[in-house]
Amino acid sequence: MSDQPVNTGNWTLDWPTSRGGRIARAQLKHMPEDFRVFEDLGLPGFPAEGPPGDDATGGEHLCLLLEKTGDNTEYVARQLALLSGCRHFDVGFCGLKDRHAVTRQWFSIYRPGMELDDDAFIAQVVERWPVLAWTRSARKLRRGDHRGNHFEITLRRVTGTTNDIDEALSELTVSGAPNYFGPQRFGHGGANLDRALTIDPSKLNRGGRKGGKKRGGRHSGSGSQDSKNVLYFSAARSWLFNEVLGRRVEAGNWRQLLDGEPGLGPDLELVPTGPLWGDGGTEAVSEQGALEREVVAGNPGLEGLFSATRMKPERRPLIARPEQLRWQWLAEDMLRIGFWLAPGQYATTILADIFELYEGAKDPDQ
Repeated sequence: MSDQPVNTGNWTLDWPTSRGGRIARAQLKHMPEDFRVFEDLGLPGFPAEGPPGDDATGGEHLCLLLEKTGDNTEYVARQLALLSGCRHFDVGFCGLKDRHAVTRQWFSIYRPGMELDDDAFIAQVVERWPVLAWTRSARKLRRGDHRGNHFEITLRRVTGTTNDIDEALSELTVSGAPNYFGPQRFGHGGANLDRALTIDPSKLNRGGRKGGKKRGGRHSGSGSQDSKNVLYFSAARSWLFNEVLGRRVEAGNWRQLLDGEPGLGPDLELVPTGPLWGDGGTEAVSEQGALEREVVAGNPGLEGLFSATRMKPERRPLIARPEQLRWQWLAEDMLRIGFWLAPGQYATTILADIFELYEGAKDPDQ
């Protein structure tokens, strides 16, 4: 397939807020230091800083806690693979972190039997990025292995009533915000969604194998396209979730259980959720199932992607609740906000429930 987007330009990329509109404007990421992300790994044997502790277990994977500025996660992973001489997929991490930020994140590098060379390898890495902690582990780090992320975000050129902003932040702790997927997932202007419409779902290689034979050989070049297709597929799934959540926010029932709500997780907890669409559509039935199918049926191009993938439908909570929320006014127009989020929740999406955010030196509306 061609990797060129269709350029429809018709995608909704901004969804309703919990209060019917945003109450303030603010500049985001004036400099990388304004957006700090510290990964909370929460796994035994991984020190908060420095060398391995007494609970270190050892293993074939050298794990490094790096601080990076201006580099995205996948770029750092590729560079670590080059330095180590391993394959790119032998480097593991728990999630993608913002590029235009200061982030602290763990990476695992497959280096079996090379323990004596760890100090020399770490010295090489330190020439590129600060290494804050290290240990060895028996297993590769994988997406979602971390407990969550701590954020410390400085908003500049804040316009709005201070009391209203304080009240909204206090309410955020109690009521949460709509758990939308962030706009970066959809590409500029929805380009990833345009490309999703060009995918042949019967050829989507999500597992890397078909018919017991590995696809995308070393020289075939198909592996790169497969990964892009998965990215576009994920964008389509996320956008459909946002569309359902947006409808619920407009109706004012996004914090409530509707009739037909499926249980979430191994304990089948009943909380408000929306669909991560799959083959067969949604697990919801009755009122909720009807709503979700109605919304998705309005986008037949995306809906059709799921019919041949055999991907099981899943659920995602509608509410994102930041924990340990705190804030401080550094000046009349400068606000520092800190909080902790579970994996899969977006800091900028939560703040966008209150603030009209813009990046760059100049407010585009002025």
